[in-house]
Amino acid sequence: MEDKRNIQIIEWEHLDKKKFYVFGVCMTMMIRVSVYPFTLIRTRLQVQKGKSLYNGTFDAFVKILRSEGAAGLYRGFLVNTFTLISGQCYVTTYELTRKYVSQYSSSNTVKSLVAGGSASLVAQSITVPIDVISQHLMMQRVGESMGRFRVRANDRKQAVMFGQTKDIILQIFKADGLKGFYRGYVASLLTYIPNSAVWWPFYHFYAEQLSRLTPQDCPHLLLQAISGPLAAATASTITNPMDVIRARVQVEGKSSIINTFRQLMVEEGPWGLTKGLSARIISSTPSTIVIVVGYETLKKLSLRPELVDSRHW
Repeated sequence: MEDKRNIQIIEWEHLDKKKFYVFGVCMTMMIRVSVYPFTLIRTRLQVQKGKSLYNGTFDAFVKILRSEGAAGLYRGFLVNTFTLISGQCYVTTYELTRKYVSQYSSSNTVKSLVAGGSASLVAQSITVPIDVISQHLMMQRVGESMGRFRVRANDRKQAVMFGQTKDIILQIFKADGLKGFYRGYVASLLTYIPNSAVWWPFYHFYAEQLSRLTPQDCPHLLLQAISGPLAAATASTITNPMDVIRARVQVEGKSSIINTFRQLMVEEGPWGLTKGLSARIISSTPSTIVIVVGYETLKKLSLRPELVDSRHW
């Protein structure tokens, strides 16, 4: 009888790549629509001084909805959808790196650690310019801005997404040149490479531990759906301090990670490094369940035809 405690992992060579990419784009888009409001709230909480505007995640949600409407929770969303490209690059790099590392190590932890970090490096190189633009759009409130740049009033009469986006792009370029679109690149790498490198090993670790604590007939997908949020909460807690600094570097136009850290400590103390953490964890719980269940289901749907009838998945 098969020992169901060993959760088998669908690897790159098992996949029908055409199905994988088509289903992957659709899944990623649905996830982004569902979690974007919390991404916007997290960014505003991280950038605000103390509690000058919002007292927390729920307070921010209510105030934004009341003053800006539902559209306010999706400022910069259309620009952010271009990160779908980096998302596909991320999963491709992750799977290919796992395959490469497997030639040198059979340890799932090692494969996940190296693949997760490598995938994040590739994805962030594509994502940072999009993030910089979308974050400045997130900072646009009714009649004012929380960031360096403010969309001019006459641009509000244009098509909301493209008029404001063009204005922000021109302001960034005028102020900082092309390098302005990569402001906070190092801070992003220092945030997301560790986050990704930590998430995958913890995800597999929690899944394996849960499989040992539950009956053998417990569905693997359920264990993975529980393991994802646990791994996300762990990774978010570890990397949140750097995420706060990254957001401030990109939105406030600071050039030094160390100086930004020092200023934050002087103004708000160690608790300033936890800003936006609850929003990250709250948003990561449902989103990670969707991501994990979606990604594992995606891989099963993308199995090569000759493997579809296998009972080992």
